[in-house]
Amino acid sequence: MLDRSGATIGRLSFVRRVNVPLDRVPRHVRAAFIAVEDRRFYYHHGVDWRSAARALVRNVSRADVSEGFSTITMQVVRNVFVPRLARQRSFRRKLIEIYLAGRLERSLTKQQILALYLNVIYLGNGAYGVEAASRDLFAKSVDRLTVAEGATLAALARGPSFYAPRRHPDRALARRDLVLTVMARERYLSDSLAARARGQPLRLSPTEWRPREDRSFALDPVRAVVDSVLGDGQLGDLLVYTTLDARAQRAAEAAVRRQADAIQRAPGRDTLQGALVAIDPRNGEIRAVVGGRRYVPGGFNRALVARRQPGSAFKPFVYAAALAHGMTPSAVVDDAPVEITEQGQVWRPVNFDGQYAGPLTLRRALMRSANAATVRLGEAVGERRVAALARRAGIRSPLAAVPALALGAAEVTPLELVTAYAPFANGGFAVTPSLVRRVEAGDGTVLWRASPHEAERVMGDAEAFQLTSMLQSVVDGGTGRLLRDRGVRGAVAGKTGTTNDGTDVWFVGYTPTVVAAVWFGYDAPRPIAPAASGGRLAAPAWAAFYNDGWREREPAEWHPPPGLVSRTIDAFNGELANEWCPVTQREWYRPGTEPTTICTEHSAPLIERLEEFGREVGKALRKLLKF
Repeated sequence: MLDRSGATIGRLSFVRRVNVPLDRVPRHVRAAFIAVEDRRFYYHHGVDWRSAARALVRNVSRADVSEGFSTITMQVVRNVFVPRLARQRSFRRKLIEIYLAGRLERSLTKQQILALYLNVIYLGNGAYGVEAASRDLFAKSVDRLTVAEGATLAALARGPSFYAPRRHPDRALARRDLVLTVMARERYLSDSLAARARGQPLRLSPTEWRPREDRSFALDPVRAVVDSVLGDGQLGDLLVYTTLDARAQRAAEAAVRRQADAIQRAPGRDTLQGALVAIDPRNGEIRAVVGGRRYVPGGFNRALVARRQPGSAFKPFVYAAALAHGMTPSAVVDDAPVEITEQGQVWRPVNFDGQYAGPLTLRRALMRSANAATVRLGEAVGERRVAALARRAGIRSPLAAVPALALGAAEVTPLELVTAYAPFANGGFAVTPSLVRRVEAGDGTVLWRASPHEAERVMGDAEAFQLTSMLQSVVDGGTGRLLRDRGVRGAVAGKTGTTNDGTDVWFVGYTPTVVAAVWFGYDAPRPIAPAASGGRLAAPAWAAFYNDGWREREPAEWHPPPGLVSRTIDAFNGELANEWCPVTQREWYRPGTEPTTICTEHSAPLIERLEEFGREVGKALRKLLKF
């Protein structure tokens, strides 16, 4: 399994093979295989025509293809270059093998062909090649095998399952002794040495050999994709070219594990879990995926399938719907206690800290993650519009158009959330997540290739830019400012998320080239910790992932789309700023939506006003004195 740059991430189904050079394989082991598999190996040019003629006569007389005549060269062709034909028994396969065997003999030396053969031949119990089989059966390297042990390996080439030494020791012993007899007949061994070897018992290692397996959360989802597109019948080695980034994947796994350990320092009855998924917002390709705190093969992948409430991480869809409805970042919404009656029930959403700020611009309401202001905004825009925009952006889970939707009451997966954030980052286009670019056979044949997806616009480029600018303020001075404290630099936008009682904490952040979501919580929902919040508990993992695993390859910024006009406003009341406004903000607008009223809330200090009054009086007196 390779990442987007060709670096190895891991192996999906671990092939138990260790390649060794031919000089590491003892002469008696080489001789054993040649004696029983292709005694004329050094005299033919890929095909032993004597054996071929004998097999042809017998097969024609029987009207089948029960007898073969494969040489070592032909077996290399079958196992290395056309593995998909390995189980076919047909004249067509033989013709292909004959043709390619001739070409192989003209391209490689006999020693090179023999080295290939001894490294790829299947010898049972999942072991390919003489080194892997030697470790599996005798717990030692092939260069330490005795004559009897080498003959045991050669005995397996005819039927690895039928002659499996652990399951069928009598068959294996009889076949080994036959190999030793043939070696003596072919003058590879003396009669006395062959006899002594036949007298040795079959001594096997009590434990099987298994190479160290890769333990990456990326393995299982990639395996699922490969299985779905190729089915279960694919044979031979495969190269799976993924969309993943190896460095980002390692950093993501480390970030989730370390932050989960930091949150839950003492072991409890339940294990705190975490998840992270990152995609490229330009095309939907998944760059990293972490499904839990510790990898368990075949385990539950929370990044892809766990549905949890996103809390305030859903709020950007409310503000995006408001912008699409004609509002601007400087529009004002009231952040005051609110009551909503629905079906006879009264709902009173409160702000996280219990404090209310009164009138706020949309930008500052999103920066503060003001619940009351957001619920009011959702009501003004319409919950149906909010739900529709979120669905178009990429959320596939059910979204009930109710007031609580504005605060993230619906359940979504982390993958859905990053997918739906992608239009904010890319100028308004929905993306389709993908994990595998193509799958190749060992010979380079492309078995499957991902189809390109049509880009669909789901929001205007102006609204995407405005919302991204607002979410940059969340990182620069709002609930996500911990990212800056942790050293994250450059253009970054994002939103924190915390559900009731602190049962789920989120941070979803993005740049022009990556969108990543981090989640922490218990599988059986319960409070994580006192005063748990996404900004305090999830944002550190996002910062670690970004700093350690992602670097923008070139300075990346968002630029306002053509046609927008900019104005400098008072950051608190949304009016055009005057020279005395203490905090100002540059905003971008569609022409005709920009504010026209100059701020009257802020004026010159008293001393300046008195000085100005004095200057005006002086001017008036000078005019009077002229008369």
